[in-house]
Amino acid sequence: MISPRALRPERLRFGDTVGIVAPASPPPDPRSVDHALATLEKLGFQPKLGKSVRVRHGFLAGNDRARAADVMAMFADPRVKAIFCLRGGYGSARLLDRLDYAFIRRHPKIFAGYSDITSLHGALGRQAGLITFHAPMLNRELGSEKLPEFTRQSLLRTLMEARPAGSIVAGYAGGTVEVLRKGVAEGRLVGGNLSVLCTAIGTPWAPLFRGRILFLEDVGERPYRLDRMLTHLGNAGILRQLAGVAVGVNHGCEDPTTATAKEYRQSSADVLRERLGSLGVPVVMGLPFGHVEFNATLPVGVRARLDGNRGDLVIMAAAVR
Repeated sequence: MISPRALRPERLRFGDTVGIVAPASPPPDPRSVDHALATLEKLGFQPKLGKSVRVRHGFLAGNDRARAADVMAMFADPRVKAIFCLRGGYGSARLLDRLDYAFIRRHPKIFAGYSDITSLHGALGRQAGLITFHAPMLNRELGSEKLPEFTRQSLLRTLMEARPAGSIVAGYAGGTVEVLRKGVAEGRLVGGNLSVLCTAIGTPWAPLFRGRILFLEDVGERPYRLDRMLTHLGNAGILRQLAGVAVGVNHGCEDPTTATAKEYRQSSADVLRERLGSLGVPVVMGLPFGHVEFNATLPVGVRARLDGNRGDLVIMAAAVR
């Protein structure tokens, strides 16, 4: 099933109730749950905790049935105006065949998270037509005392204002942005974590790619593994369908043995240039999103412009109503 049109959820307002779910792994420190509650209150919202958030089931935050039930309960609760994921880790893909996408389509809400949550972004977009948000999570950036104002403002602007969020690099002074191939392209945003995205290929929950701007990021992957995943996207015929590619900051994706290795080792930037540079579409690397402090909120499914002349990704439409 392919949803006929994208659904914009209602915008978030200060004082609204925000649900907290853990669709994948539990936080390493159980005290992080209480910290997440305090974080949402500090941001100006009323938190509501999912029933399985404090549960540990191996490397999962509860069994699959319980985690899926938490997600559905938040969509069903009329008091809950947005759903924030506590953590990524692993496990979101195990829920995809347990969600009621028709119900979610009838009750669209803000759904935010990233990393392993990429699985849910793809499924909710493909099966429910819901615009979702690749956004900081409570266990990481939002819960940090060093949360950059850039990250906070990007989140609140995108979720709370019914107008286009505009440039994601405005106010960013990280110095990481690099244009790999010039040009300007427009299309709807799809993507997320590269490793997780690759596992969705060939399933009913994979996003559509033709004419889209693909945004990618990863963490802790050696350059050869990035090459393997990008090659897989190429072999699957996906890269040639794209209007453009926006790459975030791939944290910890360099090979620490490169300097002392006797054989030639490629950097992650080398891999990106080789795999993406010949696509014939704009490609911009080092944009401020990913497993980093400066993590801009990206509305998945919203039309955007990738500007390979200026090195920018511009959100062109409101993501909320």
